[in-house]
Amino acid sequence: MRPLEDLRIVSLEQYGAGPFGSMHLAELGAEVIKVEDPSVGGDVGRTVPPYDEDGDSLFFQSFNRDKSSITLDIRTPEGREVFEDLVRTSDAVYSNLRGDVPEKLGIRYADLKEVNPRIVCCSLTGFGMTGPRSAEPGYDYVLQALGGWMSLTGEPGGAPQKTGLSLVDYCGGYVAAIALLAAIHAARRDGAGTDCDLSLYDTAISLLTYPGTWHLTAGYEPTRTRHSAHPSLVPFQAFEAADGWLVVGCAKEKFWHRLTEVIGRPDLAADPRYATFADRNRNRDTLLRLLEEIFRTRTVADWLAPLYAASIPCAPIKDVADAMTDPHTLERELIAETPHPAFGTVRSLRSAVRVGPPGADREPTRGAPPMGADTDRVLRELGYDNDKIAALREAGVLGRG
Repeated sequence: MRPLEDLRIVSLEQYGAGPFGSMHLAELGAEVIKVEDPSVGGDVGRTVPPYDEDGDSLFFQSFNRDKSSITLDIRTPEGREVFEDLVRTSDAVYSNLRGDVPEKLGIRYADLKEVNPRIVCCSLTGFGMTGPRSAEPGYDYVLQALGGWMSLTGEPGGAPQKTGLSLVDYCGGYVAAIALLAAIHAARRDGAGTDCDLSLYDTAISLLTYPGTWHLTAGYEPTRTRHSAHPSLVPFQAFEAADGWLVVGCAKEKFWHRLTEVIGRPDLAADPRYATFADRNRNRDTLLRLLEEIFRTRTVADWLAPLYAASIPCAPIKDVADAMTDPHTLERELIAETPHPAFGTVRSLRSAVRVGPPGADREPTRGAPPMGADTDRVLRELGYDNDKIAALREAGVLGRG
């Protein structure tokens, strides 16, 4: 058995952050029943371009493997009845909606505890269910702006920039998954469920980590750094070589001493201006100008060989295509292949979460489901007969068709 095969999660999720979090749980064996509202065409992620076709998209496939999908309008009395039947047989209700929506939909613990006293109601919202912004929609780009991230990203003097990936969304999904598992553990121990009030805003702020601590405690003012340099460890940044770019990082003093040998300048290790982390940080401008000139004299490959040999942290700066074909990516079985009627074989990225001994084979994975593909099966498991299902469909509760 996979670790979470005894978990059932009813999920009112959409787009990226929520589906990303629950997909890890599904890959670990949890039954994630994705409830899609037929009146709005289901999860909006199904229509994200440029690769969208027939009510599905490669974006949707990236976040929804191993799940089940049912169509259900829980705002109708009949749909609410079905939803509560699902809640009776589940461990958690999981959602990523605007902060004021869980109360409106009646999916908080206070709304569902009479249906199932052990239910966990996990809500990942933009700004949380309290606070002055709780009713505002939250998107990764917005949160990177509000959370200070964009002020730290990019070259000095340039425009503020977001990270290349939607990291607030994805980290928020991880946060929600951790909270959900912790709450289910407590519910099984104590016999009572609870709410989990999580937000992308909280995630973005908490991920400021040590620059935030430095600012709050010592008045540090974070700034953008040239070539993605670490704010205090020098050298630790991107360097331009003769034919491309590489990252070199001296996170320990021993790496700095080794680097001076590799670049043919052992005298720099003895120079009092560069003797310690603090010295190099104070004199970073002169040191980095010198190092940048040296790194431009050889190719990336010519530098990597001696740097690897000296066990100095380093890497070529690859593009996505190179990262997908890296032997380590393949050896770690990070690429999933699933069949799809419109896209042929979908190749997507598997969860980084693993449970089991090193080198253990990955469990098989299923492609993201067509909208409503599991509606009849799930309802029959709840005890609904064909007539009842047909009546719900005729009433529009499950959508038509």
